[in-house]
Amino acid sequence: MMRHLVIFARAPQFGRVKRRLARDIGDAAATRFYRLTLARQIRLLRDRRWRLWLFVTPDTALADVAWRGIRRIRPQGPGDLGVRMKRPFRTLPPGPVVMVGSDIPAMRAHHIARAFHLLGSHDFVFGPAPDGGFWLVGARRTRPLPHGLFADVRWSTHHALRDSVLTLPLDYSFASADTLDDVDDLASFRAVA
Repeated sequence: MMRHLVIFARAPQFGRVKRRLARDIGDAAATRFYRLTLARQIRLLRDRRWRLWLFVTPDTALADVAWRGIRRIRPQGPGDLGVRMKRPFRTLPPGPVVMVGSDIPAMRAHHIARAFHLLGSHDFVFGPAPDGGFWLVGARRTRPLPHGLFADVRWSTHHALRDSVLTLPLDYSFASADTLDDVDDLASFRAVA
């Protein structure tokens, strides 16, 4: 079965990306950081071992120049973050799916390969972030997707990973991938600068 890598991305529009970071470094710098990080991730994560997809927001941004050269682009669609994150797991062709954020400067293809390897023996995989969230989530998709997956998760808090894991039924296994930083605020921006 084909492996599917999904980058969950927001169109890099001035004033609409990295809002928490922009409060500290300004909209122009935050937009530039996001645009460069996203372009780099797309470039580094193109790999023959998986099929690359972009799930983007807003849904009207399917033709944004940031996605130039990408063939597989889908809208994230309506709903809260949890609803939108379930969509690739439900709609992509058969095979394991790994989904990543678009603001993880240290992410490389070997991190993705390891996550797919973990899905060989686990139903789900999570890539923890030091702030209590996660930068990666993957599903083997050999069993039905849990109905309550991502329900009542306290997003953008130190509870996000724990809350997400607790939405898995007890008979679903999960593994932890590498811990990487996403960049949401000035401290995390300085750490990767």
